[in-house]
Amino acid sequence: MKSSFAYLGVDVGSITTKFAVLNERDELIASLYTRTLGRPIDAIQDGMRQIEKQIPANVAVQGVGTTGSARQLSGVVVGADVVKNEITAHAVGASHFVPGVQTILEIGGQDSKIIILRDGIVTDFAMNTVCAAGTGSFLDQQASRLNMRIEDFGPLALRSETPVRIAGRCTVFAESDMIHKQQMGHQVEDILYGLCQALARNYLNNVGLGKDIRPPVVFQGGVAANAGMVRAFEQVLETEVVVPPCYEVMGAIGAAILAREHIARDGQETKFRGFGLTEIAYATSSFECSGCSNRCEVVVIRMAGEIIARWGGRCGKWEL
Repeated sequence: MKSSFAYLGVDVGSITTKFAVLNERDELIASLYTRTLGRPIDAIQDGMRQIEKQIPANVAVQGVGTTGSARQLSGVVVGADVVKNEITAHAVGASHFVPGVQTILEIGGQDSKIIILRDGIVTDFAMNTVCAAGTGSFLDQQASRLNMRIEDFGPLALRSETPVRIAGRCTVFAESDMIHKQQMGHQVEDILYGLCQALARNYLNNVGLGKDIRPPVVFQGGVAANAGMVRAFEQVLETEVVVPPCYEVMGAIGAAILAREHIARDGQETKFRGFGLTEIAYATSSFECSGCSNRCEVVVIRMAGEIIARWGGRCGKWEL
């Protein structure tokens, strides 16, 4: 017999998929950070298999929330009670660990965002999904080019005593400048920390342009693991930058908290499909609606051959 309840948050992005399970006191009892690999449904099902093994047998999932760029898809697959955008989920997650946070720097695998809060309410935000400079994928690429593990990037960058200036406004320019500095004989650690400084400047001059950045400042997302990036932000902002203990799954944590609040407020039973969803055959397809000049692309989700969701049309004609 299940003796306690838990709440599941799922954050599916283009590069990574994150899971977080919180107990009734919003304490993290299980988490998972894995690669999406271009197959979000497979990533969700595989992640659910792994997360089930981390949860005690006497714990029942009472509510589920989804977020991320594939939040609609993941919401259908797992049976979500709430589906929220990344801004809301990350703000809720950060506020849980750092009450009173006023600025959130979030850099993931393929995009970045800044969130401004005042008195616990999001008052402004900006996202960058176009330029890859400063994102996790770019840093992974540079670590690979230098024949080093991404885990070693930050510690090595912190050893720099005379960082070189790197042009960080574009990935192409940044990489070219790094190669040039290597050819000039600069130390790898000085080049790496110079890159961290360049990417911090690029982030603040683009994503953070015109934003009222005030402490406490929280840095989350996969790139927050890079100690060189943390120090670079602290230097340019001239304030402490807090990296929460669960920085890589903060969106999922926020989604789980939102799910708990939703269940408590509405008193409804969860729509969670259960961990048996890992054995269900899901399929996605799309078609272009010819009903008007908008020519909307409508996404169709099938479970065991049956249509369970459609979205993408502007008029709602195809919504289930």
